[in-house]
Amino acid sequence: MADWQPEHAIEPGGDPHVHLAFERQTITIAISALVPLKSLREGVRESKKYAQIVSSIEAIGLVEAPVVIADTQHAGQYFLLDGHLRIEALKQLGTETVACLVATDDETYTYNKRVNRLPPVQEHRMIARAVERGVAPAVIAEALGLEVGSVHRKFRLLDGICPEAVDILKDTTCPMNVFEVLRRMSTMRQIEAADLMVGQNNFSLMFAKALLAATPDVQLVKQPRKGRKGDANGPTTQQIARMERELAALQTQVKSVEDSYGIDNLHLTVARGYIAKLLGNALIVRWLSQNRHEYLGEFQRIAEIETIAPVPPPALGQE
Repeated sequence: MADWQPEHAIEPGGDPHVHLAFERQTITIAISALVPLKSLREGVRESKKYAQIVSSIEAIGLVEAPVVIADTQHAGQYFLLDGHLRIEALKQLGTETVACLVATDDETYTYNKRVNRLPPVQEHRMIARAVERGVAPAVIAEALGLEVGSVHRKFRLLDGICPEAVDILKDTTCPMNVFEVLRRMSTMRQIEAADLMVGQNNFSLMFAKALLAATPDVQLVKQPRKGRKGDANGPTTQQIARMERELAALQTQVKSVEDSYGIDNLHLTVARGYIAKLLGNALIVRWLSQNRHEYLGEFQRIAEIETIAPVPPPALGQE
């Protein structure tokens, strides 16, 4: 397969050393002619992510075309490089054919590694723009496989958040409930908290609540803070002290692994890249599937790991 070259691998008038990654035209292929290069994990059809894909396809059709490459040993068959969940959803919906992008080589690493996850702030802007253009929240919810209330919540995500804090957090994985905590702080404290979260690379709700607990009353939107008087809805003095101790302990743990983290992460990244490169070879995948199926599943899980850092929330839409 490495010697196979498509007809339009070079952009007309372009650099002959730079090849197109895909054919210039999509082709319609029978789903039965697609040969998947990996097996779906057990329980994936019951996952929320899969349900969102099915709902999206039902509502607006297939957004992102699957990626295939021709099987040179079997005419009319194609290896499925990317889009396994989308194809499974189409099968469930009774679809028999699908428009596909035809890749110029058989590597699969890029599709899993080079993925741009949509941060919550960008999700808000996407939904806000759709609503401004007249799309009903119910339609958006159906297309994304979400509850209507969740769409409204995403639409109001940045209400009460200052532009400076939004700009700091716009490309982070900061979850929605953290913005609810920030909303209780003044403008300057929001900026300080956002800087601290980015500096620590910690966007957890617990960390945000710790920052809120350490915020003076004069930097809160609503004063005075009832929690300091023992109110059941706010943190007590003992809770604040405990969170401060936990934060100090966490910082100590982080410092203890700083010396070895870089080289360990490098080794893991190189090993993961090597495994992903092996899985980009259809012949190797086929052999593993036939002779070492249990190894194939584990290798696929390793190759799909995107970062050693905490896993970001799933992106909206289809994958």
